[in-house]
Amino acid sequence: MTFTDRKHRRSPRVTPLLPKDHGRDFVGASFSGAVFNLSTTIVGAGIMALPVTLKQLGTIPGLIMIVLAGILTEKSLEMILRFTVASKTNSYAGLAGDTFSGVGRNLLQLCIVINNVGMLVVYMIIIGDVLSETWSDGVHHFGVMEEWFGQNWWTTRFSVQLLTTLLVFTPLISLKHVDSLRYTSAVSVALAVVFVVITAGIAIMKLINGSIGMPRLLPELADQASFWKLFTTVPILVTAYICHHNIHPIENELKEPMQMRSIIRTSITLCTSVYVATSFFGFLLFGNQTMNDVLANFDGDLGIPFSSLLNDIVRVSYAIHLMLVFPIVFFSLRLNVDGILFPYAIPIVLDNRRFFSVTATLMGFIFIGANCVPSIWDAFQFTGATATVTVGYIFPAAIALRDAHGISTKNDRVVSWIMILLAVSSSTVAICSDIYSIFNGREGAET
Repeated sequence: MTFTDRKHRRSPRVTPLLPKDHGRDFVGASFSGAVFNLSTTIVGAGIMALPVTLKQLGTIPGLIMIVLAGILTEKSLEMILRFTVASKTNSYAGLAGDTFSGVGRNLLQLCIVINNVGMLVVYMIIIGDVLSETWSDGVHHFGVMEEWFGQNWWTTRFSVQLLTTLLVFTPLISLKHVDSLRYTSAVSVALAVVFVVITAGIAIMKLINGSIGMPRLLPELADQASFWKLFTTVPILVTAYICHHNIHPIENELKEPMQMRSIIRTSITLCTSVYVATSFFGFLLFGNQTMNDVLANFDGDLGIPFSSLLNDIVRVSYAIHLMLVFPIVFFSLRLNVDGILFPYAIPIVLDNRRFFSVTATLMGFIFIGANCVPSIWDAFQFTGATATVTVGYIFPAAIALRDAHGISTKNDRVVSWIMILLAVSSSTVAICSDIYSIFNGREGAET
């Protein structure tokens, strides 16, 4: 092993991260760039499932839960940063390893990998649905490109996903610094705001002309099943805010790492505002017809002038938004996969052969998954109820309760127990509810 390799050889205690020395050409990330990258990590496909949480919970409880989820997420991120400093590590996995030894580190990395792979497969499937086509209950739904150019070989799902992979994903996931994505992240956040503005404008216009009424304020509890169904919204909220896997890569590239707490507060505030607006105006616009993926509501007549044009703008802007979210999520996926497979190797950015081999293998696996997975929403719910809540709530809470360095406060312990109770109860109910729905659906189909 050369001196350079020995110098940069990492310990699994701090894996998986970039080296602190990023090279002469990299001077460090800015505050605004870090805010955009973290906000893009947060605002992914989960935003489209938020209006249905208001359909389940009612407007008032739903909006309160969105805000509370944001507060809990900020608290969990703040605890992770504080305990990371105390453990003298520089990664989430390193913190887990310091607290729970190698088993805890590997379990956290595995949960991050499951969460990120699931999200990226969902992103690719949605991009195919929006731009090419999709089938639902035997009904063919045209995508934007099929509507514009007709059915051609280059408008099929496979071709659209392949071209997106080669022309968009490949150049972006080949970048070695997360700060290199700051401009695409800024565009991604802007497109999310565009979706909010268009949805709000349509809803307000229809509210003024009297074609829609005010949304339901409280949940409808017709029976015991409808009560337990309320808990299934928690994994969706956790999924919407998940960003824990990227805070250390972003912090490691900052010019001033002490800014990270302010960056987290700014990003959570921005994303919570976007989520509240999206949820309220989406539910206001579609009411009880709000679908699990509110984007699916934008494929028909909205009852206003230029309805078709607005539908296309919403769908195309969201597809581009997901394309730009993809590389920021892929970044932490690659680091954690590398941390599991090569825990003692030099940082992956210093080994070009390993960097591009891991990148190509992961991208190929995600592409195959996007073309083989039959249903995205069942998989999305299971992922959110297991790996996502583990990464977002259970591990931060467990680290604070374990308190290996004696810095946990009473407030930390109270918040930690709340997060664990919420995560375990909601995940159990959500998984049982999904399993019941799957088997009940099969029985209904057989009869």
